[in-house]
Amino acid sequence: MKHPASAAWLLALLLLAGCDTQPPVYKGQFLAFGTLVDISIAGLSAQEAQAATDVIEDDFKRMHHAWHAWDPGPLGRVNRLIQTGETFAAPPSVLPLIVRGAELSEKSDGLFNPAIGQLIDAWGFHNNDPSGHRPPPQETIDRLLAAAPKMSDLHLDGIQMRSGNPAVQLDFGAFGKGYGIDLAVEHLKELGVQNTILNAGGDLRAIGSKYGEPWRIAIRHPSGEGVLGIIRTSGSESIFTSGDYERNFTWEGKRYHHIIDPRTGYPAVGTRSVTVIDDNATTADAAATALFIAGPSRWYEIARRMGVGYVLLVDTGGNLHMNPAMRERVELTDAGYNIKLSPPLTAGPGR
Repeated sequence: MKHPASAAWLLALLLLAGCDTQPPVYKGQFLAFGTLVDISIAGLSAQEAQAATDVIEDDFKRMHHAWHAWDPGPLGRVNRLIQTGETFAAPPSVLPLIVRGAELSEKSDGLFNPAIGQLIDAWGFHNNDPSGHRPPPQETIDRLLAAAPKMSDLHLDGIQMRSGNPAVQLDFGAFGKGYGIDLAVEHLKELGVQNTILNAGGDLRAIGSKYGEPWRIAIRHPSGEGVLGIIRTSGSESIFTSGDYERNFTWEGKRYHHIIDPRTGYPAVGTRSVTVIDDNATTADAAATALFIAGPSRWYEIARRMGVGYVLLVDTGGNLHMNPAMRERVELTDAGYNIKLSPPLTAGPGR
């Protein structure tokens, strides 16, 4: 008969051996949507994880082709047909984003506006490298503001659509990445992946865990260098950040970033970065843009309208604006930040 202590010791050895047999977290990388996409997968062999990654890379290539605002493809065709004012059939690869984009635009009070592609193009942000550009002529901005392109200018009847506003040009840059991540994560689930992070240029969705431990996500400092804080994911969550450091150019000593305020026609002011947590990557992506534009004065109102539960906004003065739930989630790297806590967030009338 074995001594109980010996049995316990043997059980501990077996448990340790079981831990040792867990495959390491697989890490893959590929280029999509003009950025590097990193994928981490726990719980699968390297061969299984690589096969899943190859499938997702193909998915992203198709999405990039379909949704690119200025390269030839389905979205480019839609934008050309919008200019005619005639009714046409929307491609199935683009129609869901139009529908979802219209919903999110309405909830954001128009601050998230995928219809301002002409304005974005005028600023030169349809180029992969905007450096060397200059602000567009004021008359161009005035003309586009007067035309006021918005998602409600698109009239949908099933798959049939048209627009009476030729200033509408769709650009999914402010939420296409999030929509693509949502689709890719659902595909990964179908492939048997239960624990993963899909990270596209710092914006991500995580599901499951790292062998029982939460995934740890670093939030980039709004200077573009270093880390502002750490967030531990819980279950299925998306974490998206919009910052003025992402794409910009300098003209006559002034820096202009790519997040255009549809109300003014100029890059949004008052905000350095916004981080949003939501269970849906599409919502998180669109909300990060809308709240950046809303700025310190309106972020809380717009977050309620969009039904977002976790927000961290850094204003141009270096102050951190957060709701209490986000304050509990983020581990800041510096205790010296000036934090402005909002009331708790609850879903508002736009939810």
